[in-house]
Amino acid sequence: MVPYAATTRGVTVTVRPIYLDDPSDFFERRFVFAYFISIENHTEEPLQLLRRYWRIEEADGSVREVEGLGVVGQQPLIEPGHAHLYSSYCILASLSGTMEGYYLMQRPDGRRFRVKIPRFDLRVAAN
Repeated sequence: MVPYAATTRGVTVTVRPIYLDDPSDFFERRFVFAYFISIENHTEEPLQLLRRYWRIEEADGSVREVEGLGVVGQQPLIEPGHAHLYSSYCILASLSGTMEGYYLMQRPDGRRFRVKIPRFDLRVAAN
């Protein structure tokens, strides 16, 4: 698993994607990828993850956008010096693609800011 990382305003997001052969089906053009994410808070205050935004691009150039509350049903509060870890998945119709996006974070005083999710590659059999 190749890690991809980006730091924004003291928050480091690290992504490790992996191709999942078993649930994928070449003939149905269904390629399943898991990704493991670590969101590390290197600031001096707790931060809450409110929303996520994903831009998913397939090999043919088609793009879909996904956004919503939190991550996997949670809006975690990440204390200083701690990390929130989670995993999820993406299904592509092509052999490769990319994902990137951002998290909307909130400080204790209500100020909000975006944290970059680095662009990462999804490739069949790239494990």
